[in-house]
Amino acid sequence: MLVKVRSCLMRDGVQKIGIWGMGGVGKTTLVRELNNKLWKEADTQPFGMVIWVTVSKEFELGRVQKQIAERLDVEIRLGESEERLASRIYGRLEQVSSFLLILDDVWKPIDLDQLGIPEHKSTKIVLTSRFLEVCQSIKTDIDFRVNYLCEEEAWELFCKNAGEVTRLDRVRPIAKNVSRECGGLPLAIITVGIAMRGKKKVELWKHALKELKSAVPYVKSIEEKIYQPLKLSYDRLQPKMKSCFLFCALFPEDYSIEVSELVRYWIAEGFIDETQNYSYLMNQGITLVENLKDSCLLEEGAHVDTVKMHDVVRDFAIWVMSSSQDDSHSLVMSGIGLCEFPHEKFVPSIRRVSLMNNKLKRLSNQVVKCVELSALLLQGNFHLKELPEGFLISFPALRILNLSGTCIRSLPNSLNKLHELRSLILRDCYYLEEVPSLLGLAKIQILDLCATRIRETPRGLETLNSLRLLDLSRTHHLESIPAGIIPQLSNLEVLDMTLSHFHWGVQGQTQEGQATLEEIARLQRLSVLSIRVVCVPPLSPDYNSWIERLKKFQLFIGPTANSLPSRHDKRRVTISSLNVSEAFIGWLLENTTSLVMNHCWGLNEMLENLVIDSTSSFNMLRSLTVEGFGGSIRPAGGCVAQLDLLPNLEELHLRRVNLGTIRELVGHLGLRFETLKHLEISRCSQLKCLLSFGNFICFLPNLQEIHVSFCERLQELFDYFPGEVPTSASVVPALRVIKLRNLPRLRRLCSQEESWGCLEHVEVISCNLLRNLPISANDAHGVKEVRGETHWWNNLTWDDNTTRETLQPRFIAAGNIPTGSLGMSCYQSSNTIEEASPISTLQESQAEELPVATM
Repeated sequence: MLVKVRSCLMRDGVQKIGIWGMGGVGKTTLVRELNNKLWKEADTQPFGMVIWVTVSKEFELGRVQKQIAERLDVEIRLGESEERLASRIYGRLEQVSSFLLILDDVWKPIDLDQLGIPEHKSTKIVLTSRFLEVCQSIKTDIDFRVNYLCEEEAWELFCKNAGEVTRLDRVRPIAKNVSRECGGLPLAIITVGIAMRGKKKVELWKHALKELKSAVPYVKSIEEKIYQPLKLSYDRLQPKMKSCFLFCALFPEDYSIEVSELVRYWIAEGFIDETQNYSYLMNQGITLVENLKDSCLLEEGAHVDTVKMHDVVRDFAIWVMSSSQDDSHSLVMSGIGLCEFPHEKFVPSIRRVSLMNNKLKRLSNQVVKCVELSALLLQGNFHLKELPEGFLISFPALRILNLSGTCIRSLPNSLNKLHELRSLILRDCYYLEEVPSLLGLAKIQILDLCATRIRETPRGLETLNSLRLLDLSRTHHLESIPAGIIPQLSNLEVLDMTLSHFHWGVQGQTQEGQATLEEIARLQRLSVLSIRVVCVPPLSPDYNSWIERLKKFQLFIGPTANSLPSRHDKRRVTISSLNVSEAFIGWLLENTTSLVMNHCWGLNEMLENLVIDSTSSFNMLRSLTVEGFGGSIRPAGGCVAQLDLLPNLEELHLRRVNLGTIRELVGHLGLRFETLKHLEISRCSQLKCLLSFGNFICFLPNLQEIHVSFCERLQELFDYFPGEVPTSASVVPALRVIKLRNLPRLRRLCSQEESWGCLEHVEVISCNLLRNLPISANDAHGVKEVRGETHWWNNLTWDDNTTRETLQPRFIAAGNIPTGSLGMSCYQSSNTIEEASPISTLQESQAEELPVATM
């Protein structure tokens, strides 16, 4: 079918293609494969741009427009009308020579003019829907129905998922019957196959077959038949796993759920053992998420570290919750455009309610005793400005209350009547200035006040002995944390104050009555910390033992401390806008994976003090960034480290630093760069040579990426001291990526004899004097792409024509480079829908977020 769809796309008379069939039959998989193949064949396929849009059952014009605008890099303007945005989208697409628009999961007719889609010969549209009439309403030229798999194909798919057990003689006949009961529906086949994987007992297979035949769907239509195999997979879950799975259905359709958020809900609900430490609970929760994904009950979300439910699986989960009378009985009305509060649906037996992402303006003040309700999700109701005093009284057993993204300015005093509350989430309540006393919330474990307008910590905070996570990040108005509060939070494990206005100081140097760093150091269970600090803390046994206990930390030291993330931010120190001439940071570096020095002065003195006072290397440091140092780094002279102080350094970033060569920095710290993998140099105006090889450094064995930009005096990358020769065929034998930008005097990269055999990606922009690349005919086949201006490429000289001929098909002219590609790290080599890599809550590894399957 993929071949047929692609063939039709290439025909002049076909502009719109419809792909329709029941939920779970493989429509999205088909167009995802189409999208990814077009991405991989970017050089040969005919479209200048491919745009992927997920439409979903609850169609919202603005949300669909936003997906298109983001793909086109069209700015989303606050308060702009949908008509105006459509006009700007139309104007941007008119500039594209040809494009393909993929509309996935369309439930209702769509007016393409309202979206801003021009309809002309260069426009191609592929849409998927469960209904043929939807395709016809959009006037598709050709429609493909995705049918069930035939018995042979279904059996092949079933065996692939169920594994080798299907080859057993005693199992095979029953397994074939189980496969037939899935009705050729790929989602059902995969789900049941994985559920039965490795099951060798015939009795288990007979029971599964009986369950499949006897299960009665909620509605006896063909659409509901998928519930039978889904129920089999669901019934095999442990009770707590069932609860975890059903909780995911509280989120809107096609909603990508942050894994960390989901696990916190599970902890608050008691699905995960609360007695373990927070880090263990998070790891256990992530394991449960992976188990649900492996059972095909969850899938990867649209962004890194997120998951979502297939819409049919979500329908099934809602059916289970709505028809159940046990503790899973729930009301799910999320993301449906709800304007009025459905108080008539709040029955005493209800356990969970999700009204998130709606248009609620007011809540009911009527007290309706929902004595079993444990979770109330109201986030994303932007028009909601007030909680009536009597509203919360209705829910005495509430464990989770989420009001994130609402416009509430205060909370009622009845909040402190929620004695069972475990999680209070007020994130992005930008107008919330006051939180009532928290006395009475003795069981609360998670308090999220991120991006609120509070000026001081809530009254009664010191009584929260069960509190594990306190999020005060982006509290730009927070001015006061009274002394004596923080030490009483004896169970606190996570304190996140990233980008908070409040700066911590040391005792004797802060305003009287304010909390100090010494108080944080007394938190014995604290494991994750992100705070802003006034100055470099002095060396003391208390501080040193405190830092060692932390598993993750980010210390932003100085009045303006902030910087971009790196790959090694698990334990990070950022020092900004300070005189560091008298600061000794050696005790910090002993426990730090990433150090950032941003617009500091006194750097020479600090380096010399570091060399003099250090008795051993800083083995933990993986990333070093120096930015905005206006002075010149002095030659090392007699102040040279006797050993490599940073023996495990993997990343070095130098931006706006005055130095003639990196050797000046190398001399102080005794750097050998034996472990260096990533080197970035930018806007170093005095730099003439990147690195000179000699006694200290002979070659860079592990360097994989070099990024150099806007260094107007740079003439060469690598040079050698007189009499020195490379110790190998290449000084950078592992180099895969080199990106050079705006280097007007750069003439050569290395010695003429060298060839960089591992090069895969080369990017050269505005480096017009560079005439040679260190690529031989033997190594050219390993190069995947060379990017640059056409005139630069045409002026390159080669040792032989074979090298040029090999590389010519892999050259991409600068004007033809896809938007967003320049400057993107080649660590992110995959652009398919399926692939994503996790990131932690405090950005332990922050991968750049890619568009969802776009090109």
